[in-house]
Amino acid sequence: MDFTPVWASRWLILDSFATTLTLSAIAVFVGTFVGACVTLLQLIGSRLLNVVLRAYIELFRGTPLLMQLFFIYFGLPMLGLDVDRFWAAFVAISLYTGAYVAEVLRAGVEAVPRGQTEAATALGLGFGQRLRYILGPQALRVALPPLVGVYVAVIKDTSLATVIGYNELMRRGMELVLQYGRPLEVFLVVGLLYFLICFPISKLSEWLERKFTRDAGGTEP
Repeated sequence: MDFTPVWASRWLILDSFATTLTLSAIAVFVGTFVGACVTLLQLIGSRLLNVVLRAYIELFRGTPLLMQLFFIYFGLPMLGLDVDRFWAAFVAISLYTGAYVAEVLRAGVEAVPRGQTEAATALGLGFGQRLRYILGPQALRVALPPLVGVYVAVIKDTSLATVIGYNELMRRGMELVLQYGRPLEVFLVVGLLYFLICFPISKLSEWLERKFTRDAGGTEP
């Protein structure tokens, strides 16, 4: 194997790596915020609002992210809304992430025994107090592992932004393959860089799970 072309293009690769890292971080943060807001509104919203929120979740979970990228980048301009590559990727991936996060958080909330919230209500705790002391900690403990799975999948799915010309890591790798014809070496490096983003998140999840177990008075496996 010859990594000379990869080394010669290291600054271009690192620039695309930083671009992918930025897009991933923003999408995860905004997607988590959107998902948390949707879950909160489902808890306190009316029946009609819940129908609208459920439609959003099912729409973005039930259609491919690739199609959503195409619709936002190529479809919205036909309606008079010009969207550049970054914003198209940001909006599509964030809304896609938000739908999955909302579903994970909903499952976490539903895993909390109803009797606990009923007892808290009987003791006079308001909605905010029940959310902070009863629902939130227990739901997060249940939701954390699947949330990390969503985040890792989203980071890898940022590679789909290449189809709209966004210059992230995968697109840079494809350009280098076309230029130098060394697909094995290029994609080994690209895969390693994706791994460098995802692996720390997985280890952080394991640490948080152990911390939550200790805080809850349980025992570590």
